[in-house]
Amino acid sequence: MHHLYCWLITIIAVTGTANAADEWPQFRGPEGNGHVENAKLPTQWSETENVRWKVPVAGEGFSSPVISGNQIWMTTAIVEPLSAEEEEAKLAQLANPRGIQFGGPLTLKAIAFDVNTGELLHDVECFQFPGANPKHATNSYASPTPVISEGRLYCHFGDYGTCCIDTASGEILWQNQELHVDHQNGPGSSPVLWNDLLIIHFDGIDFQFLTAMNKDDGHVVWKTDRSGEMNPKPEMKKAYGTPTIQAVNGKDQIISPAANWVYGYDPATGTELWKAGYGQLGFSTVPKPVIGNGMAYVCTSFMQSRLVAVKYDGAGDVTESHVVWTADRQIPKTPSLLLVDNDLFFVGDAGIATMLDATTGEQIWQERFPGQYSASPLLANGNVYVSNKEGVTTVFKMGETFELVSENTLDSGCMASAAVKGNAIFLRTLTHLYCIAE
Repeated sequence: MHHLYCWLITIIAVTGTANAADEWPQFRGPEGNGHVENAKLPTQWSETENVRWKVPVAGEGFSSPVISGNQIWMTTAIVEPLSAEEEEAKLAQLANPRGIQFGGPLTLKAIAFDVNTGELLHDVECFQFPGANPKHATNSYASPTPVISEGRLYCHFGDYGTCCIDTASGEILWQNQELHVDHQNGPGSSPVLWNDLLIIHFDGIDFQFLTAMNKDDGHVVWKTDRSGEMNPKPEMKKAYGTPTIQAVNGKDQIISPAANWVYGYDPATGTELWKAGYGQLGFSTVPKPVIGNGMAYVCTSFMQSRLVAVKYDGAGDVTESHVVWTADRQIPKTPSLLLVDNDLFFVGDAGIATMLDATTGEQIWQERFPGQYSASPLLANGNVYVSNKEGVTTVFKMGETFELVSENTLDSGCMASAAVKGNAIFLRTLTHLYCIAE
């Protein structure tokens, strides 16, 4: 995807001197786009085939694993259930309780395993609370993926707080709990690192902004409110997207999806550079933008998800001038996209898989995949890996005709996106972490 060396250099600087292909530092890998360089992953596995190790993971968390050196880290939430009476009383206070869950005492953790053996290395309590805020049944309290860089793990739990952990000792180096929004459905946005800044979205039903924290001590360096006009209904102002960093004419910018708009910002200062509207279609925006062909590809999520291809070299409101094309058929609400040159692949939440021409938005092929989808696709050695909520990973050849390679089933499903180190793929299911290798 990117083909932009300044972004690659940024990532290599962020991940230390290790081979970038052997580190998995953030959501969707070294470049944040689901691409893996030089990895020959297995295409066949089951509970009894090509599983190097499998370990149970306590609690619930939909964050993806991140990897550095011999450590694989992820976040998880230990929440004590309320009694039926307590839950009913809390739900009765909500205007629209459909799909909403409450919890009792909540512990948010970061846990690390040895990538070679699955041995538990660290079990760190990041935050504790006497009760959990409401969340949607399709979300967890530990959905944002952490970032790992130079012996530091940066964990973000939305409104609950952000912290930094020393990966050698497991010691918490700093915590920041000063920024708050009402997520309504729980946290979702993953942070990204840029130079010495940790950049995070906070798009709640009450406040909508993004911020940068200093990675060394957690203090807030800048905070920028969303400027675009949104739906007056508070529940339609929220979003759960993850930013993407992109170089434009030699200068980095943040490409940042939110409710009703996608924005470009200066990462050093938070200054808004441009914005493009997608109308009242987009809120609860989840997928991370992918970049190529001079465009950012953004899914608007709920109600009806639209795919917007927008040029990112503008200034001010570029809705009329820089939106190149849009597509409205079977666009994902949750999984991110996969871009390889002019081929743009995605799988919708209900399993309709589509390949488009990335320059025009024209459909190349469409297939039905089994099950429901939350995890984002992965590209390795010319094959695409897509895992569903029922435990099936479909593998097919990336290209302009559909060619199925395999379907591989585990006992439990994937909400989290995969991670890779060497020739092993790491899958976090609802119950376990798997190392899958020949």
